[in-house]
Amino acid sequence: MILSPCGLCAPRYWDAQATESGVYRINKNLEGNMGYFITGSTGFIGRFLVPQLLQRGATVYLLVREASLPRLDKLRQQWQVKPSRVVGVVGDLSEPNLGVSDQDIAMLRGTVKHFFHLAALYDLNASEEELEIANVEGTRHAVALAEAMGVKCFHHISSIAVAGLYPGVFREDMFEEATNLKNAYLRTKHDSERIVRQNCKVPWRIYRPGIVIGHSQTGEMDRVNGPYLFFKSLQKLRKTLPQWMPTIGIEGGRPNIVPVDFVVSALDHIAHLPGEDRKCFHLTDPDPYRVGEVINIFAEAGHAPRMALRFDTRMLGFIPPLVRETVRRNPLVQRLTGAILDDLEIPRSVLDFVNYPTRFDCRETERCLKGTSIKVPRLPDYAPVIWDYWERHLDPELDQEQILRTRVENKVCLVTGASSGIGKATAVKLAEAGAIVIICARSQAGLDATLSEIRQKGGQGYAYTCDLSLAEDCDRLVQQVLQDHGRCDILVNNAGRSIRRSVAQSFERFHDFERTMQLNYFGALRLILGFAPSMLERGSGQIINISTLGVLTSVPRFSGYVASKAALDAFSRCAAAEWSDKGVVFTTINMPLVRTPMIQPSRVYDNLPALTPEEAADKVVQAIIQRPRRIAPPLGVFAQIAQALAPRLTEMVLNTGYKMFPEEDEKSEKAAREQEGESEKMMLLALMRGVHW
Repeated sequence: MILSPCGLCAPRYWDAQATESGVYRINKNLEGNMGYFITGSTGFIGRFLVPQLLQRGATVYLLVREASLPRLDKLRQQWQVKPSRVVGVVGDLSEPNLGVSDQDIAMLRGTVKHFFHLAALYDLNASEEELEIANVEGTRHAVALAEAMGVKCFHHISSIAVAGLYPGVFREDMFEEATNLKNAYLRTKHDSERIVRQNCKVPWRIYRPGIVIGHSQTGEMDRVNGPYLFFKSLQKLRKTLPQWMPTIGIEGGRPNIVPVDFVVSALDHIAHLPGEDRKCFHLTDPDPYRVGEVINIFAEAGHAPRMALRFDTRMLGFIPPLVRETVRRNPLVQRLTGAILDDLEIPRSVLDFVNYPTRFDCRETERCLKGTSIKVPRLPDYAPVIWDYWERHLDPELDQEQILRTRVENKVCLVTGASSGIGKATAVKLAEAGAIVIICARSQAGLDATLSEIRQKGGQGYAYTCDLSLAEDCDRLVQQVLQDHGRCDILVNNAGRSIRRSVAQSFERFHDFERTMQLNYFGALRLILGFAPSMLERGSGQIINISTLGVLTSVPRFSGYVASKAALDAFSRCAAAEWSDKGVVFTTINMPLVRTPMIQPSRVYDNLPALTPEEAADKVVQAIIQRPRRIAPPLGVFAQIAQALAPRLTEMVLNTGYKMFPEEDEKSEKAAREQEGESEKMMLLALMRGVHW
């Protein structure tokens, strides 16, 4: 979405002679005498346009900053062209004549036939000053340079943004009719095109691409923009819900989306047609999809649930604009809207374009492309390629190690139950990322082993023995950590006790419920209450509670364990509501079955699918990176919905599983019956993967 400050400052191939001052001069002895001059050549469109122009045999001159000159050699190797075919011209978008010296202008005069001005700042969130310099003043300087060079045609790559939010069909011959240009980006794109129309003395052509996305064959893209802004939400939805589960969404307007290869091919073809000067061409899709359709297309490409019911916000048109604006500006509405968008990782500026009201007539473009193979491919045909490239190259979570380091480096992270299992794996990962890791558990030997591994990998860790089922030990741990380290930035409540025993077998074992609640709930709660005051005072902190999938599935035989974790979940939801504006975040991780020492006493788990401690620790890393309110397998979310919609059916399924997996002391006498029902057991395990039985 954003080019570098002037959008054109990375290099291209060139052949040049250095003067004593280090300024590069154009070599007049270049092959081809009617070449191309391009600004923004390293922008997304420019990087595809330059190779296409090179195929026409002429020399291509690229405006670059002096600091970018050494990079041209790499591009020369990439394009496999002679140094004389691509020439770097030193300049800057923000300076008069683009900063090109008088001597270089003189040498270029009569050499360039086509001047392509692609450089611009494509950022809805950029400041008005930045947009004014890059888009308006940059275009003014480009026009002046083109005139000074005596080019034959000035090609201005504008944008459909010049229409503003025009309600209706915007034709290629329309310009002044644009409406609602309050947004600085829309206004500066409109003003830059006006400069070309009114001030350019050489023949000109204007091109208005739609929302440009990746290559329809390779998916190649360099920035997150347009529909890409919804990809992270779709990815999260895929991880939360089964693909077949329908969802509810919006219908929205018709944003015009085109792949970069269509834009470049159309631009190249039209630019070389005779008799098309002083005309504007919409490089757009003649039959665009609605927002809801676009999201569903990419949801299918990304194997995420589709929106079966799409709400058309135009139905709210009967509400007077003043009332709608008053509601929109309400502080509570703004805060709720912001929270939802932040969770979905969607910029707030997107809201202004969800109901995009403009359709673009492109009949002039279609006339010029008639008889060629250049046409806009249908989005469903190439959406899988776009999604695949994004997920492999642009997903912000790809470099999790670096992101985690930025989150935890030099932060004090306390992990309970760190002598083995999830706690140990989590502590090691955080230490490797540069955190100051505090580990605690009852076993000094286990802590020593964890601490040794942390230090072997170059991490920084400190160990404290503590029995979290004892209130005095919890208070002592809080006091000691604050005294030794001054704060706790991230608290991972991982220590826990699990008991697999049916209620019928627990009538005389009330103490099991007490002990489980003491460690899993009261122990974690005392740590939260101990560290929260300093977190609130600093206005930052995160509390991560390792809960269980059983809280969402209500699995039999774990009434004591599930109840203790459910209590912690409920407390966290209440506290999160109180502190949501204080900078302290709660994250609950509903873990599926994890193969740790805690489950070893139950032989029934020997052959059940389970996560490794390292895989479970990755979920803690995810919690720190994304700071979500909950991380849960899709099965857990589905179980909650099923219990709300069909509680009796859900109860029957759980009862079936309860009967299939007996108590430990019943296992031998029921071995024959278990063997008979092996296929049914396997089917249930496949359907409810990760559930504790």
